[in-house]
Amino acid sequence: MSTQQETWETVRDHAEFLAERVWDGFVAHDQRDRMAAVKAFAAVDSSQFQHVDDATARRAAVAYVNALWKKDEVEDAHEADGEFDRDALDAADWGPVHENFAERARLLGIDEDYADLSTTAWRRHKTGGDYWTPIMHAQLLELRVAMGDPEYPRKPRYGQSGFGPEATRYALAVELHDYRSEKHLEQGKAVMVPYYEAILRAHE
Repeated sequence: MSTQQETWETVRDHAEFLAERVWDGFVAHDQRDRMAAVKAFAAVDSSQFQHVDDATARRAAVAYVNALWKKDEVEDAHEADGEFDRDALDAADWGPVHENFAERARLLGIDEDYADLSTTAWRRHKTGGDYWTPIMHAQLLELRVAMGDPEYPRKPRYGQSGFGPEATRYALAVELHDYRSEKHLEQGKAVMVPYYEAILRAHE
């Protein structure tokens, strides 16, 4: 159980804080500031994964950051003059990325398919193709653990397909991040507030 001591006026306030921190983590990654990325993602994981202590949550955040850094190493090795050799990048060894996603899954108790799906998503994100389906599927597996609900999203009979609104929000946030503008950054934060609000309410 997390021992984090922050108190919040409302669940919404806490969710807004987490949305800010996750965006701080992505910006720190863009700027290659590893320690800042770990700090930001660890703050998020300590709140969203209540079934583990803060030390384990931080290790899971480190594994996530390591996966992103290994992803960068693979991409950098197949870039010349600002352009990727997409065929070579697709055929590259993404094993180190997978290993770190697998470590995150192990620490948090997420289904092991999370590592395959996350690696596939980030590879396709640069090489082209459907990256949004595996990233939403990976987030569904993560959300089930964060919420303590193995049957999330529990959609009513009116719509049985899809990965649920929270996983879909995550994919939209990645799309918004790709534009790197201040306007899209603010939209991305706003998209993630209900994501974390749903997780926090599941803890009540």
